[in-house]
Amino acid sequence: MLVHIKDLVSDANKNGYAIGAFNAHNLETVLGIADAALKKNSPAIIQVSEGAIRYMGLKPVVHIVTTVAKNVAKYIPIALHLDHGKTFTSVIECISAGFTSVHIDASGFPLDENVKITQQVVAVGHSKGVWVQGEVGAIVGGHGNVSGRIDIPEADPKQVVDFAKKTKVDTIAAAIGTAHGAYENEKINFDLLKYIRAKAKIPFVLHGGSGVPDTEIKRAIKDGVSIINIGTDIKVAFSKTLIAKCRENPDETDPRNLLSPCIDAVSRVVAEKMDLFGSTDRVPFKPKK
Repeated sequence: MLVHIKDLVSDANKNGYAIGAFNAHNLETVLGIADAALKKNSPAIIQVSEGAIRYMGLKPVVHIVTTVAKNVAKYIPIALHLDHGKTFTSVIECISAGFTSVHIDASGFPLDENVKITQQVVAVGHSKGVWVQGEVGAIVGGHGNVSGRIDIPEADPKQVVDFAKKTKVDTIAAAIGTAHGAYENEKINFDLLKYIRAKAKIPFVLHGGSGVPDTEIKRAIKDGVSIINIGTDIKVAFSKTLIAKCRENPDETDPRNLLSPCIDAVSRVVAEKMDLFGSTDRVPFKPKK
């Protein structure tokens, strides 16, 4: 069932676990995420990037997620979120389309401009009952990158707190040692995380969760992380499975036979993350058999 993201975050904060925000790229990844949520009896956030929206179309994305949430994961709370909306226009379009949470990522602009753009989105979002996520200190890397090292800058903690207070965002993302992708030198700055949580007093969203060791993920949740984004692990699981199936079955002409195993691969990855985040069996009721 489709719900507002605030309901998921509220329960996670109350009970000391984190919600997974899983990037979907097509129908199969949406189905894989929903399948894991159903099997694990876990709430989930299905999020899409601007790239995924360009690929599938905004209306199809909303219809696919809504239909899957209502039918495949009928008794499981699912929220729809925009990940890294880069322009005011694209974010507003998602608000109008029915997203209950949007991420305006103006972190690549000077801080004062980031504040101004985010304030504009917050004004529209809050008038529609939509949560807004802001970002300070651009999170580097690239979704799908899975090796090597990268220079990972960190956000200025006072700037993050000042930004949160000026913009009145509902959730905050900031560069605290992680990166998009999976790199060898990712390491969460827990002092920075705790400072932001204590001073900003709003839910913190950890971006770049795919490359962070499990021990650090667990500690981050204890230190107040409410949402953890997973994108690269889903891309890798899907793509490696599809490549392997195509090589094993070079004469196969039915896409469904090649893509169905990819749904299972995504489901397994997401299920493992739900166990790690502590969201497994957090739904207060289970489907009737």
